[in-house]
Amino acid sequence: MKTLEGMSILVTGGGSGIGTDCARRFCAKGARVTISGRRLEKLEAVAAELGDNCHIVQGDVTVENDRKAMLAGAVRHGSGRLNALVNNAANMYRQPVDGYTEVLLKDAFDTNVVSAMMLSSIAIPHLEKTQGSIVFIGSTHTRRAFPGASPYATTKAALEGLTKVMAAELGPKQIRTGCILPGAVSTELNLRAGLFTEEEAKDRYDAVAGLHALGRIGTGTEVAEGVEYLICAEWVTGVALEVDGGIGLGASNF
Repeated sequence: MKTLEGMSILVTGGGSGIGTDCARRFCAKGARVTISGRRLEKLEAVAAELGDNCHIVQGDVTVENDRKAMLAGAVRHGSGRLNALVNNAANMYRQPVDGYTEVLLKDAFDTNVVSAMMLSSIAIPHLEKTQGSIVFIGSTHTRRAFPGASPYATTKAALEGLTKVMAAELGPKQIRTGCILPGAVSTELNLRAGLFTEEEAKDRYDAVAGLHALGRIGTGTEVAEGVEYLICAEWVTGVALEVDGGIGLGASNF
């Protein structure tokens, strides 16, 4: 099994939440990590915490030239190499099925799916040289049906299908793929989408804790552990790894 020491890793959406926790864990283990995102102040705060191993590229994953800049920045920071791409950037869009807004649906798919596909595509020549890996951040929304979340759940289901097809297609190039399915983790995603206030989000996380077999929500660090495994496990590809505290089991603690 590989280790992260000396690896060059690009993490999109690295300015907060799971992306930041991935960068923090990877840098601590000796990787050269490039984080990208739209909010420069968030990226700068993470880089100030993590030091020289962390490089930032401000940009929007839905913009072609920004994706190219993210990849180029990661390769430069990694001394000409890229070992892993973590497609973490995402938008949350919730709407009942009888109230979809086409513009918002297309934006969710563009951010969560299309951008990840396009960035992965242009990263392939670099990952082939290092026999590297691509990791997508999915969701246990594909395992439990939460009313109102069909737009988000559908984008995450698309990433699971993508993971398998890419694994089959890229296997001959010795590039591996994986998809992490986190359970409930407190991040800024719902707040950025304007769905809840901070207090409402806390109440929702408290309410959903009992749906997890382990009786609590998770942390970004625990999700990052799963991402690290998929990057380093040399005979694992095409898998959807549930890092979810057991919420996908359908069990509840009463």
